[in-house]
Amino acid sequence: MRLTALDEAAEAIGLKKNQGVAEARAICPALDVVEEDLGADRRLLDGIADWCDRYTPLVALDGRDGLFLDITGCAHLFGGEKALLKDILSRLFQMGIDARGAISSAPGLSWAISRFGSGGVIADEEMEHVLSPLPVVSLRLQEETVAALQKLGLKQVGDLLLAPRAPLARRFGAHLLLRLDQALGRDEEPVSPRRAVAGLSAERRLTDPIQAEEDILYLTGQIALSLKTSLEERGAGGRAFELVLFRVDGRVFRIAAGASQPLRDPKRIAALFSERLQAVHDDLDAGYGFEILRLNVMRHEAFDAAQEDFDGDRQKDVSLASFVDRVSARLGADCLQSFHLRESHVPERAVTAAPAIRTLSSGKRPEASGFSWSRSERPLRLFLRPESVEVSLAEVPEGPPESFRWRRMLHRISRSEGPERLAMEWWIDGADARARDYFRVEDDTGHRFWIFREGLYGQIPPPRWFMHGVFA
Repeated sequence: MRLTALDEAAEAIGLKKNQGVAEARAICPALDVVEEDLGADRRLLDGIADWCDRYTPLVALDGRDGLFLDITGCAHLFGGEKALLKDILSRLFQMGIDARGAISSAPGLSWAISRFGSGGVIADEEMEHVLSPLPVVSLRLQEETVAALQKLGLKQVGDLLLAPRAPLARRFGAHLLLRLDQALGRDEEPVSPRRAVAGLSAERRLTDPIQAEEDILYLTGQIALSLKTSLEERGAGGRAFELVLFRVDGRVFRIAAGASQPLRDPKRIAALFSERLQAVHDDLDAGYGFEILRLNVMRHEAFDAAQEDFDGDRQKDVSLASFVDRVSARLGADCLQSFHLRESHVPERAVTAAPAIRTLSSGKRPEASGFSWSRSERPLRLFLRPESVEVSLAEVPEGPPESFRWRRMLHRISRSEGPERLAMEWWIDGADARARDYFRVEDDTGHRFWIFREGLYGQIPPPRWFMHGVFA
């Protein structure tokens, strides 16, 4: 067993990473060792990243123990960069997390200062001066490169700044100069946020935390009202929304809701989250209350504005969409399905199902092919997969059976129509797929079925019979 992480007290007594535990205990018999749990460490880092969303939506993971926050345009909301950094570190310290941070215009410099420096806010004119005394490992170089640089006496970043660039590139490659330029802000380094950034967002910060669902829904409607103007300016309506609840102890809850049509109406948006809160009621632990509520519009589309009636009510137009939205919010997006025709003559492939909330839109209907079957030719109920049946021999080899057994019940056929031959799609089923002969049959009790024979008598393998649907 080896040491994978150390606190400041362990470093002070001379312990190092990758040192054996037995050797470390010989140095310090009272050493307290905790077994590493990578999963728990990652969950903790994800939780801290969620908590940092209160400062900026652009939060990125940095390895196993760090975060990048792009605070461009956000610092003034917290009194400036120094006040923002102080607020982050002090709040984390109160939660029992000892963290170090730095703010600069270059992510590479912030990484180096927070790990090998004293932290703080670094001005652009101070970048080279602050970076020079740091060790070369602060440039995020590979261990082999760091070891080779140290053998040559290049131990600090300042040594690299004084050395000619061309020999460094020839000896160590262009990656060394790239890392050096990124740390100095000469080469841009993008930060990829861990979550999708909302197109529109609004929030409320509360002096008194709230716990009741009624208060949450009321504030959600108020936040949605503040977003309405922005949506109108874009000529758009929201299709996917996210309600983010920041609890006072740092935990963050994210509740997503979707709409079948672009929405602007704050009441309808609040109604969506009313259903979602009912669905996640047991999992939503308000604790000591929520101090920040944020409403994100994750996806928006063009809004088809329509003239309201004289009563100012468009309930007749939006009733179906509202029903789909609220049921989907309560029971899940897949609870309501809409069916669409496809270009296929194989019955189970001729129709596909999709969540209604994703396909229902204003003034649009699913596209269908020009040909449609009559009600008498296709059963009202079509099975998702054909079910095997046992049949007796037919009087005519190409005709229907005299009787068949399906689901342990014997049915004697009194009348029949067919066959209707359907060839399989060789580009999907292969060239060896056998054609189907469909029959519409009626038993002696009046029940009508849609059965088919796969293959022909006299062939190897012998044909098989299947039940594919039931008529009304």
